[in-house]
Amino acid sequence: MTTSTTVLGLGAMGSALARAALDAGRPTVVWNRSPHRAQALGGRGAVVAGNVEEAVAGDGVIVVCLFDHQSVHSVLDPVAAGLSGRTVINLTTTTPNESRELAAWAAKRGIVYLDGAIMAVPQMIGGPGSAILYSGSVTAFEQHRPLLDRWGVSSFFGPDAGMASLYDMAMLTGMYAMFAGFLHGAAMVGAAGVAATEFAELQVPFLAAMTGQLAGFAATVDAKDYAGEGQQSLQFTETALAALLRATAEQGVAVEVLQPVHDIVQRQITAGFGDHGTARIFEELKGA
Repeated sequence: MTTSTTVLGLGAMGSALARAALDAGRPTVVWNRSPHRAQALGGRGAVVAGNVEEAVAGDGVIVVCLFDHQSVHSVLDPVAAGLSGRTVINLTTTTPNESRELAAWAAKRGIVYLDGAIMAVPQMIGGPGSAILYSGSVTAFEQHRPLLDRWGVSSFFGPDAGMASLYDMAMLTGMYAMFAGFLHGAAMVGAAGVAATEFAELQVPFLAAMTGQLAGFAATVDAKDYAGEGQQSLQFTETALAALLRATAEQGVAVEVLQPVHDIVQRQITAGFGDHGTARIFEELKGA
C-alpha cells in the first residue's frame, strides 16, 4: 500500500494508529503539539511534520486522534480552507452530537468526514480483539477500508456521523458500571482482609457467566414483555438490593454505587410494577 496517511495527535492511541500504518508499509506523516512524542515514530520511518499546515500539505487521508471535540476544532479550523476534497477520519472520543457537529462542519467546507469510535486500548491496535466502529461517509469507509482493517475489525453504522459514538458511549456505560460494581465488592471483602486479587479470581468468571443473561433482557425490552413468565420480579430484586445495601453498610463501605439502582427499582414498585420483571427499569431509564 502506498497511499499516504497523516496522523494528527500522538498520545498513546494516536501513536498506536500511526505505528500500525507504518507497519502496513504506508507512507505516514505525523504531528503532535508536543514534538518529542513524534521522535520514536520518526525513527520507524514516519515523516515528522513541524506544524499542522505541513502535516496536511499532501493529498492523503487525515486521521485525527486528539484529546476532545474542542481539540479537533483548535487543530483543524486554522487549516480547514485547504482541506476541501480531503478525507478526515476522526477517532477522537466525542459525544454523538459532537460527532454530528464535526460532520456538519466538514460538509460546509467540502471535507469528506468519517467518525470512528475505538473499542480497544492502544496495545490492542492491529492485533486480536481490536475493533473500531464507524459512521458518516460510506465512501470514505469503503475507500480506506484497507487502512481501517489494519487497526482492527471495522464495522459501519450508517451515514449518521453520531451513531458510532452513540454505540461507543452506550457500551462504555456498561463497562464503567461493571468496574464500579467490582470495586464495590472488592471494598466489601477488603474490609475483612481479603485481597482484591483473590476476590477477582471468583468475580471474573461469575460476571462472565452473568453476561449470558443480557440477550434475554434485550429480548424482553424489545418485546416490552415485562410480565412474562420466568423473570425475576422487581420486588425480589428490591429485597436483594436492600440486603446488599445493609451488608455494604456493615462492612463500612460507601453505598453510592448500589443506592441509585435500588432507588430506581423502588420507584417502579411504588408505581405499581412490583410483580413485573427487573428489565422494566429500562422504561424509566429511557425517559419519556
